[in-house]
Amino acid sequence: MRVAIVHYWLVSMRGGEKVVEALCQLFPGADIFTHVYDPEKVSETIRSHRIFTTFINSLPRARRYYKHYLPLMPIALEQLDLRGYDLIISSESGPAKGIIPPPGAVHLCYCHSPMRYVWNMFHDYRERTGWLQRVMMPPLCHYLRIWDATASMRVDRFIANSATVAARIEKYYRRDSAVIHPPVNVELFESVSPGDVEDYYLMAGELVAYKRPELAVEAFNALGRRLIVIGGGEMLAEVRKRAGPTVTVMGQQPFGVLRHHYARCRALVFPGEEDFGIVPVEVMASGRPVIAYGRGGLTESVVAGVSGLFFGEQTVAAIEQAVHDFEGMSFDPAVIKALASKFNSARFLMEFSAAVEKALGHKLDPLAIQISKPGQAADL
Repeated sequence: MRVAIVHYWLVSMRGGEKVVEALCQLFPGADIFTHVYDPEKVSETIRSHRIFTTFINSLPRARRYYKHYLPLMPIALEQLDLRGYDLIISSESGPAKGIIPPPGAVHLCYCHSPMRYVWNMFHDYRERTGWLQRVMMPPLCHYLRIWDATASMRVDRFIANSATVAARIEKYYRRDSAVIHPPVNVELFESVSPGDVEDYYLMAGELVAYKRPELAVEAFNALGRRLIVIGGGEMLAEVRKRAGPTVTVMGQQPFGVLRHHYARCRALVFPGEEDFGIVPVEVMASGRPVIAYGRGGLTESVVAGVSGLFFGEQTVAAIEQAVHDFEGMSFDPAVIKALASKFNSARFLMEFSAAVEKALGHKLDPLAIQISKPGQAADL
């Protein structure tokens, strides 16, 4: 069976790329198609596959400014020649599903979210941009919405990474979807004894506007409690500027440092509305609780009063109150770890295999999966 995996861009190893990595394990002979590819920023598992790029990859400074080329990505996707593939899996939260599938192929879309910047968070993104982008976004996003809704009809079956995303798929595409939570390598994390837990809270992940990191920083400035911030992103400089004497901004860190802080923090603070949220599950796999905004995918992984607690508004005052409430509660690390274990990678592979078999109408034969289209040029 010839398998193609289409992912929006491969320039980091975040949640979407972890899903691609799992799909590579499930289909070791699959080819990967993407707009922009930076080999140094992805795992060896992904690099071991044949990777083909669209013409976006050849545009000036594409590895850094790939998002600026968003209006060209629909055209780029439709130029991909996927003839000869039996199964196409698109990994979607940027433009990925809009390929033109061959008539006999099955097209599954694993949707992390419909594009936030043109659908559910359009106004949030627009109000945080400069004046030129505020002028340009309405016509460009209007065009992208029309194309995106049309492209959704090229998908045979949708799989959502959470019930939250499934609701968005139904809202914007009028399509049903199965829910398969993304894989989390929970076995990589371990808890420490209560005496080794340190007196600080943690905020980790990419520092981007929709995750609202500034709220946590301002709340801990006011509380006078220690907050350690780990992660890079477009808001790193702003977060550093806002940080008071009790807030330490470490920036992007290697996995070992992140793992160390997961296990020793009092709790993870998560002020954004996430599609699913892999970082909170990783922290739970370390036996530590989560203080989170009570909307989005985290409501499917965090159990209030058992593995954390929720606050109801994205405000500094709400986070402050949640921290005060948290400090009057107790949590069992073993119970928290057990809840996190439900999101392990083996579960994802089993559920995704079942979804593929249902779409194909037959059992998967791993021995039949092979590299397709030998000799195809790497730059399309």
